Amino acid sequence: MAKSPEEQHPQKVYGWAARDSSGILSPFHFSRRHEIVGVVTKTGSNVTKFKEGERVGVGVIVGSCKTCETCQQDLENYCPQVVFTYNSLDLDGTKTYGGYSNVVVVNQRYVLRFPDNLPPDAGAPLLCAGVTVYSPMKYYGMTEPGKHLGVAGLGGLGHVAVKLGKAFGLKVTVISSSPDKEAEAIDRLGADAFLLSSDPAKIKASLGTMDFIIDTVSAVHPLTPLLALLKLNGKLITVGLPDKPLELPIFPLVMGRKLVGGSDIGGIKETQEMLDFCAKHNITADIELIRMDEINTAFERLAKSDVRYRFVIDVDNSLSQ
Repeated sequence: MAKSPEEQHPQKVYGWAARDSSGILSPFHFSRRHEIVGVVTKTGSNVTKFKEGERVGVGVIVGSCKTCETCQQDLENYCPQVVFTYNSLDLDGTKTYGGYSNVVVVNQRYVLRFPDNLPPDAGAPLLCAGVTVYSPMKYYGMTEPGKHLGVAGLGGLGHVAVKLGKAFGLKVTVISSSPDKEAEAIDRLGADAFLLSSDPAKIKASLGTMDFIIDTVSAVHPLTPLLALLKLNGKLITVGLPDKPLELPIFPLVMGRKLVGGSDIGGIKETQEMLDFCAKHNITADIELIRMDEINTAFERLAKSDVRYRFVIDVDNSLSQ
């Protein structure tokens, strides 16, 4: 007699994927099916962390070797054998397809408890966008109240960085090339100031005023102006992914003892910490909820940067109707 799925995968949690945050991943138009929130419907016999009926989330990672140094430090996202939720090969050789489905099956190590007071739709993008900015803010010390944080770029990552920065007690300045985003940054997201990158006078007045800058810009852009905004010992941390290398000037680093670093999402433990922090401070992503039959239109709008700031697909209601 064939074994049931639960018997074949005793460590795995079977979830009902009610929400899935989406975007464009690459020129091949793979979908970003890695921000999933739902309810546990079944568990394998060895599952101890979750039970049926619990709200859970699945982020970017669904597997890793579990034994290497990074896994032992709860940094599964840096594991050489990391398995991503979409377009990746699992350790058993099967392909991962992400969350465009009404059911996903995941090893309990990579499942997250989703706080009750976080809405599933606006909370789903935190599983990637949230931890992508939370992790470097924690690691590089961008959490000291009263310090000055610059957020370069006000998009899917940047708007969450503003909210997290304010929750940490930082003074937050949004740095943008778009003058239309000033009211959004200050009036809607709560930033303390807005700096238009094409305004020489304001840039000059802001030189050497920031302790940290988190750079979320994914287009090719110069780093020299950002480095000039930093104080002595300032840190410029990039989480955007431009498709071409950026030029890194060494002179301002040497003369200001400044640091340029990077960061890639976070491990499962830190992602859970981020979710709990966001729940405590009522932080969610700004989203547009769409049905599955609206995906093509959403892709067209994404290509024009016409989204504020994440499309989230209501998988459950789309399939049930």
